[in-house]
Amino acid sequence: FLRRMLPILVLMLLINQMDRTNVGFVQDELRADVGVSATAYGLGAGLFFIGYALFEVPSNMLLERFGARVWLTRIMITWGAVIVTMCFIHNVWMFYALRFLLGVAEAG
Repeated sequence: FLRRMLPILVLMLLINQMDRTNVGFVQDELRADVGVSATAYGLGAGLFFIGYALFEVPSNMLLERFGARVWLTRIMITWGAVIVTMCFIHNVWMFYALRFLLGVAEAG
């Protein structure tokens, strides 16, 4: 189990860290292109953690029900879909919604 799962978990952790780092790098572009102020950016960052905290326990309960293979696959697919959708942000409300959904997708 450990030999099969550990590389996948390390890869997921690395991608997660790159994602969280990259959202900090695009703050200036979000301000220029979409009009996301520093305050709105901070709220969006906070919404990520609210979504993550609200759905962590239900996600872990579903992990027990469906198994790690299925649930980690679900996390990676929904996480990727939300990240790709973030390329199409047009206003602050889309930024808020997608940051919240990203927290929901990563929960578990």
